[in-house]
Amino acid sequence: MTTERLIKKYANRRLYDASISKHVTLEDIRDLIVRGEKIRVVEDKTGEDITRLILLQVIAEQEQFGKPILTTQLLESIIRYYGGPMQDFMGRYLEQSVAAFMRQQESVQQQISQMLNSAPPPMNAMAELTRQNMEMWNRMQEGMLAMLVSPRKANPAEAADSSREPDDVAPGAAPPPQR
Repeated sequence: MTTERLIKKYANRRLYDASISKHVTLEDIRDLIVRGEKIRVVEDKTGEDITRLILLQVIAEQEQFGKPILTTQLLESIIRYYGGPMQDFMGRYLEQSVAAFMRQQESVQQQISQMLNSAPPPMNAMAELTRQNMEMWNRMQEGMLAMLVSPRKANPAEAADSSREPDDVAPGAAPPPQR
């Protein structure tokens, strides 16, 4: 990858790529990202970093005029997490899920290439690829589950409270039969 490209946003809403001395569009920025380039967008007058804002605009444009990735149901679910106690977790989960997906895609491409260039039967290579992908997915989910469970273990008051018997049962007595 190349160094980070500085893009300035002027008051007239135009974007200017300082590295090539040229005005650019959101589509140009999308192309840079697709090619793997790092960008940083700043307000010209204040120097404020507005990269996230511009990237969200690129996504909104793709969602509106292309084939959407984010369904209405997914967007609603994400919105529900904002301001809630699980907001940070949701952000990390989405980031790790996308990273795992990208690693999986790279692995699939490598293994397909190896499969086409190797002598073993193709089904053996596909079975191995499936096994590796399942292991990676399981490790990622176990890590996310551990993040959810670990805060509870860290609070000894909660752990003591959860081991308590219900108030209506005397210590050592059998609980009432379930109906």
